Amino acid sequence: MRDWHRSGVSDGCAIRPGRLAWLGAVFALVLLAALPARPAQAENLRWAVTTTFRNSGLAAVLLPAAQADLGFDIDMLVVGSGQAVALGRAGDVDAIMVHSRPLEEAMVADGAASHRREIMYNDFVLIGPEGDPAGIRSAASAVAAMRAIAEAQAPFVSRGDDSGTHRRELELWQAAGIPDTARPVRWYKAVGAGMGTALNIASGLEAYVLSDRASWLTFRNKGNLAILFEGDPGLFNQYTFLPVSPAAHPKVHAREALQLEAWLTSGRAQALIDGYKLNGVPLFVFNARPTPEPQ
Repeated sequence: MRDWHRSGVSDGCAIRPGRLAWLGAVFALVLLAALPARPAQAENLRWAVTTTFRNSGLAAVLLPAAQADLGFDIDMLVVGSGQAVALGRAGDVDAIMVHSRPLEEAMVADGAASHRREIMYNDFVLIGPEGDPAGIRSAASAVAAMRAIAEAQAPFVSRGDDSGTHRRELELWQAAGIPDTARPVRWYKAVGAGMGTALNIASGLEAYVLSDRASWLTFRNKGNLAILFEGDPGLFNQYTFLPVSPAAHPKVHAREALQLEAWLTSGRAQALIDGYKLNGVPLFVFNARPTPEPQ
């Protein structure tokens, strides 16, 4: 501590300890007033995504990069497309990414989402035992393949969870003219679970199953299963981003949702998506447009 007497300052003009503390407090208040106001810590962005996005491993690549570039945290909820849409409609999340166009368009039409923005795609494939008891390898179309499975009453595992994959499967059954009543439980197994679980059960039963290609390529317990049918236009699988509408839910983090959308459609995201491969095989293809699709 400085010795005031030795410095030549007399007792009459020395600053007393009490006054020194008071001046310090005033100085601190002045400094605080001069600093810019610090915003309150915002809640994390809530983003509901499909199970296939997580199972493929791409989420583990995109999420850290997005958080680092955007400067805010993102809470990712992994659910089926149907549940993601339900969370968005309820305002329980700020944005969703799903792969069921009818659900997406209905959400925009109802005003629950501001718009839909296509991000990337892959495709669905029909998986089955190498022996192919239903003979779908030679099918003329995906619909014909589903009809052949039903006619052979070959074991088939359905996700049965209202996911985008499940909804596409139901569309194929409908197009094949195979109603619910024609799919008895003795061969049609609806498991009410995600893609990984459905594939595991199909492997154990040596059953047919519809899967997105990325989940199949990253699935390890393939057993006697193989891709038996692919390449049909009806198996195209588009992934789409939808921000929840602030008009419907004023408390959503609308600005951050749009920032995430801009990042997902940027060159940075494109490089990560197109560069994500397994054994040299791309799992997704980036196809975002510069601006949202007109509604």
